Amino acid sequence: METHISCLFPEILAMIFSYLDVRDKGRVAQVCIAWKDASYHKSVWRGVEAKLHLRRANPSLFPSLQARGIRRVQILSLRRSLSYVIQGMPNIESLNLSGCYNLTDNGLGHAFVQEIPSLRVLNLSLCKQITDSSLGRIAQYLKNLEVLELGGCSNITNTGLLLIAWGLHRLKSLNLRSCRHVSDVGIGHLAGMTRSAAEGCLNLEYLTLQDCQKLTDLSLKHISKGLTKLRVLNLSFCGGISDAGMIHLSHMGSLWSLNLRSCDNISDTGTMHLAMGTLRLSGLDVSFCDKIGDQSLAYIAQGLYQLKSLSLCSCHISDDGINRMVRQMHELRTLNIGQCVRITDKGLELIADHLTQLAGIDLYGCTKITKRGLERITQLPCLKVLNLGLWQMTESEKVR
Repeated sequence: METHISCLFPEILAMIFSYLDVRDKGRVAQVCIAWKDASYHKSVWRGVEAKLHLRRANPSLFPSLQARGIRRVQILSLRRSLSYVIQGMPNIESLNLSGCYNLTDNGLGHAFVQEIPSLRVLNLSLCKQITDSSLGRIAQYLKNLEVLELGGCSNITNTGLLLIAWGLHRLKSLNLRSCRHVSDVGIGHLAGMTRSAAEGCLNLEYLTLQDCQKLTDLSLKHISKGLTKLRVLNLSFCGGISDAGMIHLSHMGSLWSLNLRSCDNISDTGTMHLAMGTLRLSGLDVSFCDKIGDQSLAYIAQGLYQLKSLSLCSCHISDDGINRMVRQMHELRTLNIGQCVRITDKGLELIADHLTQLAGIDLYGCTKITKRGLERITQLPCLKVLNLGLWQMTESEKVR
């Protein structure tokens, strides 16, 4: 019966299966041949976006997608040449190849052989075989690119960033997560600090450097001098940066979101540097920075009081730090203090009394709070999100 239904309604099945992740697609593909075709070999499109498996896809499909107004394509698996897509869709605006592990420099080189002025977004995340050679092609033929995702491309080096700095002057967003070979030299190329890099990528607004372990405070100096339009900077898990680097960031007037999560060498002193500058941050994340304590909350209240989102998970803060902060933080909407095990009901009462605009709070692992404190928090008029993982009422509270 399942096979019969599948044969009658292949388009419906293909549409349904398009919402599944890769693991679930593998499961439904085992039911029967028709389901396997629907989950892997049928091309599904909605609106202006198509999700494709390049295995047995007919090359004539792509002009058809073009005629339907499809401009954004995600390749879910790659078994045929990428050039089929590029040749068949000359006006493509967004190409997502994330997770196509078998994509190589050679395959990408055959696809990008002439300028593609319409392409604005390219996602190569987790394409681990891609090297600087591909970035040379991209810089040569995709000069209008605005978003480039290279997260997990562990073979990218500073030379690749030099090529990007040469050719992609319109780039606004760059993700270099876990590009382990990238160092201060590469960031200098992007920021136009080296003569060989010409202008650099000075229009960058979003830069992700998460888990780039070779970066030091010199990178932050380059960023502050050259990337003055930067709005969002993610430095999480960058163990090589320190408090001194925060001095460079403290006067970046355009910066509104800074992620320092798990930066082990950031302490209260770093927070002081940020607070004493001219920053107008809307979001700050110093979660799992185990040298951040109550003094940081005092600095935040003095110089970063305009924050709308503050994450302090697993920091060494207490009710005393909460008391120093809350009276100045009238714009705060999200507060994450999960695993801050020194916070008690007193801290929650201070939050409830003063942070009246709070819409979300994370109390995961705050084991010293009780039902009394939670009752105060839940009375906040704007509260929509409350995370209470690992919290349990005591037996006496259950009785009451």
